[in-house]
Amino acid sequence: MTEVLLRAEGVTKHFPVHGRGVLRREVGQVHAVDDVDLEVRAGETLGLVGESGCGKSTLGRALVRLTDLTAGRIEFDGRDISALSAGELRPLRRELQFVFQDPYASLNPRRRVGAIVGMPLRVQKACPRGEIPDRVAELLELVGLRPEHADRFPHEFSGGQRQRIGIASALALRPRLLIADEPVSALDVSVQAQVINLFEDLQDDLGLTYIFVAHDLSVVRQVSDRIGVMYLGRLVEIGPAEIVSSRPAHPYTEALLSAVPIPDPDLRRERIVLRGDLPSPISPPPGCRFHTRCPHATEICSQVLPPMVPHGPDGHLAACHHPRS
Repeated sequence: MTEVLLRAEGVTKHFPVHGRGVLRREVGQVHAVDDVDLEVRAGETLGLVGESGCGKSTLGRALVRLTDLTAGRIEFDGRDISALSAGELRPLRRELQFVFQDPYASLNPRRRVGAIVGMPLRVQKACPRGEIPDRVAELLELVGLRPEHADRFPHEFSGGQRQRIGIASALALRPRLLIADEPVSALDVSVQAQVINLFEDLQDDLGLTYIFVAHDLSVVRQVSDRIGVMYLGRLVEIGPAEIVSSRPAHPYTEALLSAVPIPDPDLRRERIVLRGDLPSPISPPPGCRFHTRCPHATEICSQVLPPMVPHGPDGHLAACHHPRS
């Protein structure tokens, strides 16, 4: 069994909601992530999938401590990083990096590409200042760009090239774990495949571990060893990618899979259309959070929160009172 590189236990993140007026008292909380347990093994790709607002991006940021936790515990390489200060986290930033969703917004438009990619090296003092240009050139070539691109500004590049620049910056410190937050959702379909192939090549060459966040289950299925499915802040299913995508246990996963286009008419699933709207994360429903839209819900679903239990071998887990498999 491969070693566990990252372990999350009971990870919770709530954002306060303030009322109007001078005092701006707290009137509620957004339950972005609630009581999530998961493990990421060294060298694997864990995909996190779910519709917009399910909390997958917030969970990704919490796992690398880009946002503080409301509750829970995170271990990286056996060390508890849940409550480390910014100063204590700084050395760990070499090993934990993040690729942001929007390549148009994540790059400073006033700085040249060489300065952007080389900034982690300067901040962390990872190599002598005189060696930074050569290291930047190596990183740009690693992601499929040319060394002379270092002298250009971000607006001179296409969306796919900008995402490659963001990846080069994230790789500057040679991290062990890379969290990619919807890295292809803002790109044209023709470019998405190129960037996905780049991620796979980098993992093979550098031995990287990925957490790949996306709302497109077909993309996650292609790149992931295991898939975790989130709904309204909770992890509802997790397991090997092949099993989750072929024999889902949770009705929500089943509905997501039914929406994935399949070119062969003989293999197409019947489309499952979920009724109603996603409940408010400020006031999530009791019991199973999916029961308000689930076609198989019964009385127990609205009263008792289902535990995450095994459904077959190989670590396939789901939280459902009426599993589909």
